Amino acid sequence: MATTRTQAAGVEPRTDTRPADEPPRPRRKRLSPRSKAGRVLLWSLLTLFSAAFLYPLVWLIAASLKPRGEVFDNSLIPRTFSPQNYIQVWEQLPLVSWVTNSFLIAVLAATLVTISSAMVAFGFAYFRFPGRNFLFGLVLATMMLPGAVTMVPQYLIWKNLGVLGTWIPLFGMNLFGSAFYIFLQRQFFLGLPRELFEAARIDGASYFGLFRRIALPLSIPSLVVIFIFEFQASWNNLQSALIYLNAGSVEGFTAPLGIAYAMTKYSPTNGGQGDYQFVMVATLLITLPMLILFAFGQRHFIEGVATEGRKG
Repeated sequence: MATTRTQAAGVEPRTDTRPADEPPRPRRKRLSPRSKAGRVLLWSLLTLFSAAFLYPLVWLIAASLKPRGEVFDNSLIPRTFSPQNYIQVWEQLPLVSWVTNSFLIAVLAATLVTISSAMVAFGFAYFRFPGRNFLFGLVLATMMLPGAVTMVPQYLIWKNLGVLGTWIPLFGMNLFGSAFYIFLQRQFFLGLPRELFEAARIDGASYFGLFRRIALPLSIPSLVVIFIFEFQASWNNLQSALIYLNAGSVEGFTAPLGIAYAMTKYSPTNGGQGDYQFVMVATLLITLPMLILFAFGQRHFIEGVATEGRKG
């Protein structure tokens, strides 16, 4: 009887069994053959590029597990596994000292340049004074100077200060900030609401309080980006270590300088036996801290890069 009344009223009866209050399920959009081909091509290119970038790391892992005579055979699967390389390398090279030195120097360099650059950037972003844009332009102009131009003057400065052979030249310049990091941090600070700082000033906050209590907590993603960039740059810095630490003891070397020393030590032209498998193991172990750092800081890193892009 109910069906007859519904049909008489011109309304089609419900054919599905879903409850009346349940929202309709979204229909899956069918991809056209052209879209499917495009996705296949995209995934193929991503796989190809990923394999190209991962090949050196896979090769390094394979070489670290090979005996001396098979290190450079370019095989990704060792014919003879030599896991004892990871035990003997600690007896051959002072890896603990190298990694410790590099870690401490990188932390000092990254921390100092992050704080100093943020302070300078906050001054350029918050304060309005005559010549601000001109001074900021001068700061950016220092980015145009090649590192080879300032290398000799910096060396003479540290020599006159009597700190050659110490860690100070490897992180001392970071006390004055970096033009690139100042630019990045200033762009972030310019995107913060100025009303927050004005309200804090009315409540009696000092200028340093504005920087410490408002600017820094709100700019953690960008600070993480700067810290990771500088940590990586300091960790891989061979040139400065070669200039200022090469005359010291082997235990005082950084990780990149230690790898260069190991390559020379095991070279047959210098009386070595060609034990490059220890160099491969040391290189792999020294690479792991950077992989761990990017793994733990990935969320803040991506957020910071995306935020900087929006501010720019």
